[in-house]
Amino acid sequence: MDYIIKLAFVLLIFIYSWFFQIQNEEWDMLRSMLKDANNMAVHDASQELNEAAMAQGRLIIDPAEAYATFRQSLQSNLGLDDGLSPLAGSRLHTQVKIIKFDIVDESTGDTFPQLYEDRAYGITKYIQGPSVIAVIQTDHPVLISRSKVQEAITVPAVQEYKLNR
Repeated sequence: MDYIIKLAFVLLIFIYSWFFQIQNEEWDMLRSMLKDANNMAVHDASQELNEAAMAQGRLIIDPAEAYATFRQSLQSNLGLDDGLSPLAGSRLHTQVKIIKFDIVDESTGDTFPQLYEDRAYGITKYIQGPSVIAVIQTDHPVLISRSKVQEAITVPAVQEYKLNR
């Protein structure tokens, strides 16, 4: 009987460890997916240039078009609906939130290069030209319920134009 109790205890520890490992692998996979999708989305958004300003030799990113393109790119690459919630068949389980979308260009009088810093999201980068900066977030996958709530997966991305002057 003593042997059975010990074996059951070891089996429970093994199963708990196994689920913990699966949860960590899921976190790694989701973070990688979010990072790739965010990189592609800020790249797509940075292509939405104001053509009238471009004719005058200035690179100015159209904010409304850039944001719409950013959202559309996230939806396409992550399998999301219009509210950024996962569609059936998507690898994600919870809604993706856009928690920061920032455009730094000549329209606000910025000069380049400049140090862009956002301590809240851990972004510090010398940007060489007009840039799109975005941070997206989704909930941590939960396979094992614990008293400590895991932090959400937060992923920043920066896309810049390097000006040749």
